[in-house]
Amino acid sequence: MTTHKTAIATALTSAALAVTIPMANATSVETPLLPDSGQSVQYDTNGDVLAASDSSFYTGQDASIQGNAPRYLDNGDGTVTDLNTGLMWQKAHDYTGRNMAETVEHVEEMTLAGHTDWRVPTIKELYSLANFDGELLKPEDGGESKPYINTDYFEHEYDKRLPFAGQFWSSTTYVKNGVQTYTQHGGLQGAFGFNFSDGHIKSYETGLYIDGTEIADSDGIMVPGCFVRAVRGTTTLYDMDYVDNSDGTVTDQSTNLMWAKADSGQKMDWVDALEYADKADLAGYSDWRLPNVKELQSLVDYEKTTFPAINTEFFTTSVTKFESMEDAYYVWTSTTQGDFKWTAAYVAFGQAWSKKNSDATEYFDWHGAGAQRSDPKSGNPADYELASDMASDYISIENWVRLVRDAK
Repeated sequence: MTTHKTAIATALTSAALAVTIPMANATSVETPLLPDSGQSVQYDTNGDVLAASDSSFYTGQDASIQGNAPRYLDNGDGTVTDLNTGLMWQKAHDYTGRNMAETVEHVEEMTLAGHTDWRVPTIKELYSLANFDGELLKPEDGGESKPYINTDYFEHEYDKRLPFAGQFWSSTTYVKNGVQTYTQHGGLQGAFGFNFSDGHIKSYETGLYIDGTEIADSDGIMVPGCFVRAVRGTTTLYDMDYVDNSDGTVTDQSTNLMWAKADSGQKMDWVDALEYADKADLAGYSDWRLPNVKELQSLVDYEKTTFPAINTEFFTTSVTKFESMEDAYYVWTSTTQGDFKWTAAYVAFGQAWSKKNSDATEYFDWHGAGAQRSDPKSGNPADYELASDMASDYISIENWVRLVRDAK
């Protein structure tokens, strides 16, 4: 399944597989497939397009690996079926921000295309739609922004005032602790969402405290609200059906991926991580690679109430305490982050540390274990800042690696 390809070949392959296939409103497939990230271009550490070469820096990047190209069917009735997962989706961008309770009520009352069994997707289901050829451009940069979703099939509208505000709810609540640093009623309840405008997973305030008390306007706590794209049907793709192969590897029979049981044992920047994966020889296999964002996110155990957010009955972790940023358990992916192409995406299996703004000094678990953020590909953390008007992420640069390969 794994072959090297150029950006042009990727685009052609994706286009060929994304044709309309006559299939009546499918909501299940016999063998669901994990969709590829959709990234078709490779970038260097400065964010410039990288020319093809034989180096591991080229062959190990997301865009050089052919996965299961996204395949969709527009059913012509306001719904789209994902032919890889079997899930049926709402085509429209429901451009109304709601808290979690309002969102659930809205979706439960939906009647779309004659179906009444619509629901809020889990974060893994929602992330399956992500397309990492997306990029959100500043007006001064010129060009046109491209959402992190296939707009040939799905509608997306940017907020004209806050174009980065494209967050969509999942039904996956954050169960390891409260988000931010509030302590009232046990802290703030968070639930994960994916931002189809800027390409990140994070935990958003649901509108409730952890004990179920509703956040009142007088509490002075901002509940930003998220959009929703409803889903129906089921899939076994994210069952996390693991088999320990007793040779230092674990196979997930749900995704047909084989993983290294242990992480890299040391942290490294992204360039070294690509080389580490390219040279890896484990259990007699030499075709290991860095996972792309969707592959790595498939390992996250969002229901586990303790850190790390991975099944430790099957996987071992070098980090065993999770108390501060120095314990950050960020794991590299092979995927460049489209908004900041000098960064690559990672998944946080421990706290996802951030602070209020660049001037603040206190970091806290704002985004949640299972969040997907990005780090500069190389260099010194002091030379970078990943901040917005509302948050400033902790910059690590040297992160962990967990190898993956296709199970045959």
